Amino acid sequence: MMTRAIRAALAVALALIAVAAAPASATSPWTPLPYQQAPADNPLKGFMPYAGSYQTFPHSMEWFYLPLRDVMTGPATFDWTPLERQLNTIARRGHHAAFRFYLDYPAKPTGIPQFLLDQGLVTHPYQDHGNNGVSLAPDYDDPRLVAALDRFITALGRRYDGDTRIGFIQLGLIGFWGEWHTWPYDGTTRPENWMASEATQAAVLNRFESAFKRTRLLVRYPSALNKDLHLGYHDDSMAFETLPPTPWHFVQRLIDNGVTEKWRSEPIGGELRPEVQPCIFDQPVSCAQYEDYAESVSRSHASFLLNQTPFEGPGLTGDEWFRTVAGARSLGYELTVTEAALPTGPARGHAKIGVRIANRGIAPFYYDWNIELTAIDATGRIARRWPVPWSITGIQPGATPTELTTQLNLHGLTKGDYQLTLRVANPLPGGNDLRFANTAQDVHSGLLTLGRLTVG
Repeated sequence: MMTRAIRAALAVALALIAVAAAPASATSPWTPLPYQQAPADNPLKGFMPYAGSYQTFPHSMEWFYLPLRDVMTGPATFDWTPLERQLNTIARRGHHAAFRFYLDYPAKPTGIPQFLLDQGLVTHPYQDHGNNGVSLAPDYDDPRLVAALDRFITALGRRYDGDTRIGFIQLGLIGFWGEWHTWPYDGTTRPENWMASEATQAAVLNRFESAFKRTRLLVRYPSALNKDLHLGYHDDSMAFETLPPTPWHFVQRLIDNGVTEKWRSEPIGGELRPEVQPCIFDQPVSCAQYEDYAESVSRSHASFLLNQTPFEGPGLTGDEWFRTVAGARSLGYELTVTEAALPTGPARGHAKIGVRIANRGIAPFYYDWNIELTAIDATGRIARRWPVPWSITGIQPGATPTELTTQLNLHGLTKGDYQLTLRVANPLPGGNDLRFANTAQDVHSGLLTLGRLTVG
């Protein structure tokens, strides 16, 4: 029979075993992390120039066009060298590429593959848009061209879907500049209508959607043909032909096609209209014709815009530079960790970690990048990395902060104090990691410091 003394001793022993086996200390109450504007060159947002090396303005993306004939050398043969050259050059600068292919770019030599011209594809010369007969508008409904586009899009998706060098692809291919219009040859302004039929448009749209599952795509105009597809949009006349109620303006097209909320899952981009690029950030605005920039951005929910002016010459100076940087910052996402939860005391075995993330921008982050927590030791070195199954994709502006928690395995980590940090890793080698809008961002380069983690 067990005596009282033996029972007491056993109880003490079991209590000591329970303490030793405890997986972690209790987490602390949620601790606020102060806000601070995120950098203007955060990835996949902001202003971008035409492809080139520029040091005058913060950016994370570069833009280019390519004629289809440069890569499509035959009915089913491709030379990807021109595209590879552009992607590699941009990637070496640590930037993502955004681009489109074209068949018809006014004032540039034709982008139509030579084999189609040799086969007798019907084309239309024109003088409009400064072309003066240089480029040619093709018959978009010619079955040979439709079949060629189908094969090209399939091959492009097979080779480049998910390529870490690419930020966004605009569908292009159809219309002047690949912008999905042939104005004034639209059957109304001029009697001739050179625009692709709805059947051809649908074939191109559907082939792009089926060929790309990871890389994000954008098409020029919202329409009944694309409203239900996994495609975003690009407004190439931002702050010039963006706001309602004019029927052909971008936001009015969003309204008319019932896709004003599509930005929540699909990206919006485009170009700040060239006529307003040099003057839209003057104070007061000196453009002869323009629309309010802030309203255009907020109603379109654009994440990135082609805007060459800040990158040219010696660059902007003084207050105009700061206003332009603010304009770039206002695009896309701005993620901030509002609170973090770490163990209150020494943690043994495991530690429960939590963060709450809010979006103070106008659009979500659209890619699912890997996230990790890291422990920084007293010398400033990374002592341990933990990949965590968190996702920041689709965190919506103005919504309740998204709460993410995980258990960290601390076994093998030396006892002592560490700084626990958060990283959203850019899959592009040399590219900036996503940085949060917090004062504790980049205390350690590229990392957000969440607080102290003591391993006991």
